[in-house]
Amino acid sequence: MDPKRILIVDDEEDVLKVLEKRLLDAGYAVLKAKNGKEAIAVTRREHPNLVLMDINMPEMGGSEAGEILKKDPDTKDIPILYLTCLVTKDEEKKESHAIGRNFFIAKPFESAELLEQIKAHLSSKDNPGTKKVPGA
Repeated sequence: MDPKRILIVDDEEDVLKVLEKRLLDAGYAVLKAKNGKEAIAVTRREHPNLVLMDINMPEMGGSEAGEILKKDPDTKDIPILYLTCLVTKDEEKKESHAIGRNFFIAKPFESAELLEQIKAHLSSKDNPGTKKVPGA
């Protein structure tokens, strides 16, 4: 069985490297993007199982990119986990019940907690899994 594919979206190279290592060590396949525009393009092309996205980024932030992905019939069911310093741990719990399948994890985060959230969202019966990419 192929590993689940996770798209990491962050404008900070150090964050991308740390997340990539942790996810690869946990057995996931990793895709990367440095802003919301790239995230939309990669998501539409690759159909990852989950998007892990920062909110504050240049060119296009994560919130705007997430809204676009949720309006697209081909990507609307892909869960998005937002990594952000904009919410506290208490706010995180409230925001996790937001409309759509968007969830927030406050930075800094515990690796074990992040991996637990990813696993929970990937194993959810609501997650449609990876779509077959035309021509693949």
